[in-house]
This record gives sequence, C-alpha cells and structure tokens, in this order.
Amino acid sequence: MSIPKIFIDGEAGTTGLQIHQRLSNRTDLEVISINPAKRKDVDERTKMLNAADVAILCLPDQAAVEAVALVANKTTKILDASSAHRTLSDWAYGFPELIKGQRRAISQSNRVANPGCYPTGFLALVTPLVKAGLLPENFPTTINAISGYSGGGKQLIAQYETFRKEEQDKGQSESREPFSPYGLKFGHKHVKEMHKFSGLNHAPLFVPAVGDFEQGMVVQVPLPLWSLEQPPTGEQIYETIAQHFAGEPFVKVMPYAETGDLRDENFFVAKRANGTNEVQLSVFANDETQEALLMARLDNLGKGAAGAAVQNLNIMLGLSEQEGLI
Repeated sequence: MSIPKIFIDGEAGTTGLQIHQRLSNRTDLEVISINPAKRKDVDERTKMLNAADVAILCLPDQAAVEAVALVANKTTKILDASSAHRTLSDWAYGFPELIKGQRRAISQSNRVANPGCYPTGFLALVTPLVKAGLLPENFPTTINAISGYSGGGKQLIAQYETFRKEEQDKGQSESREPFSPYGLKFGHKHVKEMHKFSGLNHAPLFVPAVGDFEQGMVVQVPLPLWSLEQPPTGEQIYETIAQHFAGEPFVKVMPYAETGDLRDENFFVAKRANGTNEVQLSVFANDETQEALLMARLDNLGKGAAGAAVQNLNIMLGLSEQEGLI
C-alpha cells in the first residue's frame, strides 16, 4: 500500500507552517512541497494539487475557492483551512466531536472544511445545550472572545513584533494596549458557521478581541438563565456538556466550579492550552442569581487551526486520529 501524499497549498503561511511542522516527522504519510520560487505559479500548483492524495488549503478565502477549481481529478481529497466552504452543504464540517455522526461524515467526504478557532470554542459550549433543550433555539446568545495576535497571520504578527521592539527600545516592557476589540461593525465571517452548527434560530452577537500575546484564546458565552421559563442549574449545564463529550481525547471538560472559583489559578490564563490540540471547557454558575458563564480555552493555532487540520487529515485517511498530535 502506497504512503498517502499530502500537499499544503499555502505552506509558507502561519497555519501552513504549523501543519507542516506537525507532519514533518510522520512516516505514515509523505508531504510533497512546491518549489518556493513557483509558489504562485498556477501550472505548478495545479500539478501539485492533482498529485496529492490530500491537498490542505491554507489560503485566503477567494484563493481557496480558486484552488479547488484547479483539482481536475476525482481522487484528490481537499481539506480547506479557510472559511470559504464551511457552511456549504456539499462540504463536511471538520469538527468531529461536535455531534453524533460528524466524524463519520468527515471520513467519507472528499471535501472537508476545517472549523474556525472562535466557532470551535463557541460550538463546543452551546451546541450540546441546544440539542439537549437546556437552551431554547431562540435564545439570544452573545460571545466575548480574545485571541493571540498570531490568529491575524503574518501581517499582524509582524506589526506586533515591530511594535514590541519599539517599546523595548524605549525601555518599556509592556505594550500600551493589553487588548483591542475588533469587528465592531459586526458580520464577522465566523458568525455564519456559529449560527448554522449551533442549532440556534438567530446568529449570536459576537465581539472578538486581539490580545497582546502571541498564541492562545478564550471564548466566553454569558447566560442570563433568569430569562428562561425553566432555568437549568449550573450542575445540569455542566453534566450535559460533559456527557456530550465523554471519551473525547481532544475536548476536555474541566471539573465543575461555582462562580468565583478559578481552581488553582488567580486568573483564567488564555495561554494554558497552548501546544495542545485540546479545547478546554469550563462552566461557572450561580444558581441563586440564575447566571452562568461558559468558557472555552484553546490554542488558536492548535485545535483552532493546524491541530484540527491534522486531526481531520487523520480521519480522512483512516489513520489513528491522535497521530502527530499532543
């Protein structure tokens, strides 16, 4: 049996480099790379795309659409890390743990769309509750989230690194802005997949922010449970999420804690999941005031991007799902 050939279109980008790093020492597959001088040569890219058993697209949305059109055979499988195909019905959504049957859909599809980093956290928290009926489908959800600046790609990384060097040259050890909200005109491109795969009737109100740290993220979903006719307890919310993801190696549901208890941490550290392919889920609640806060922590370049891509690649090829992942 021949070793599967993997081509990363966009290997030089942030996500592409991370995926290549995770695959570079694998002996159960072969990564084929384009001549760097021909990265933008359409003919050469077409040749590489069609020579691969799986092509992983680490490209801007429009470029990803164009790359799919270059695949002329019926055997090359495509795993798209962009947001171009995530809500299309003929593409499998690459969040294998999300609902029953999703892993099977990924394994049987030739077209798989990697989830976004923010949606991974949000959907892991909310979808189980909607499916179980603890949150009604018309519940007005809001999301407050912060991600490391590496999520913005090479340009934003370069901006932050330049800024930090300037601050250091001035003798300042900390930047002037610890974080900055963005997308304040709303309509962020991740909202469509959040809406579609959550089971909610209405899209959530999403307020993302970029933090003054390179890698890691936290997604927060506050729940005013007093607004419901039959408010669930914090324990019910926790048990529903924990049972939904029972046995999943890459979805870690943290022990239930009441409001104010951050376990062994003084602060909820956004970088604590870095270097893993985990999304860590926490439930904080106060049954007396009927309030809850759901929090997801993940590496925006791990389970939020490259790690998820490797996990999906393993499933698409029928390999061990944990191969090459921490």
